[in-house]
Amino acid sequence: MKLYRTTKGVILQSGDSYYIFQEDWDHLINAPSLRLELEDTARHAENISAQQAQVLLHDHLLSPASTQEVWAAGVTYRRSRDARMEEAKAAGGGDFYDKVYEAQRPELFFKSSASRVAANGEAVYIREDSAWNVPEPELTLFINRAAEVVAYTVGNDMSSRSIEGENPLYLPQAKVYERSAALGPALYIPEQELPGSTQIAMTIHRQGEVCFQEAVTLDRMKRSLEELADYLCRGLEFPTGVFLMTGTCLVPDGGFTLQDGDQIDITIDDIGTLQNVVETYRIAPK
Repeated sequence: MKLYRTTKGVILQSGDSYYIFQEDWDHLINAPSLRLELEDTARHAENISAQQAQVLLHDHLLSPASTQEVWAAGVTYRRSRDARMEEAKAAGGGDFYDKVYEAQRPELFFKSSASRVAANGEAVYIREDSAWNVPEPELTLFINRAAEVVAYTVGNDMSSRSIEGENPLYLPQAKVYERSAALGPALYIPEQELPGSTQIAMTIHRQGEVCFQEAVTLDRMKRSLEELADYLCRGLEFPTGVFLMTGTCLVPDGGFTLQDGDQIDITIDDIGTLQNVVETYRIAPK
């Protein structure tokens, strides 16, 4: 099952069937048994055609983050560890990432408020004061108010690597700014947990040409999804749930940086494709 949040209501996709209904999003996605709740909803909701659904999703789709915070986990894949060690080496912080990768406690950090999250089809931003900017494709968990992982979506954790590389203490500035996170297009609610063979793929187009393309499977992650969710919820409560990006293993090499107009496509098996175009966030003159 897939659940879409739109300006016209909630759209539920179950197999080849689509349903639309009016429901408070935060209440719905925090239902005690979400999949059972949706199965019951489908029996009473208005059935719409696939064509009608696609028109609504093209014109009225919103991010799945309504009021929820977005958090992120770092250094969960070896390749991410290596990339971040390299960017921080000059500032003397390279060893930090190796220690986190091997530690029992994961790196977790606040990523975005709901108001700053880009939906599928919207622009993501790069900072004007950063010279090295990359997207980070990440499987993203939806954890409900009872601290249960109940759904998944596609995430893009935009990063200003030149800022973080100056000093690891600049991480919040490198990670948290307008449209530095994108989520969507849907919440995926499967019958079982995602298998390790689930593929995460990213393609970046520049002026109509592919300038980056790579894929990886979920089983390359060092930590389990449940472990990351558990650590996040140990010291925090989330009354309407929370989204948790789980780290990336797809890192463009050091010679690559995003430019205005680049198109980023991130696809995760069974969940869908999150597509965004890059724009520079200009600092307003004083």
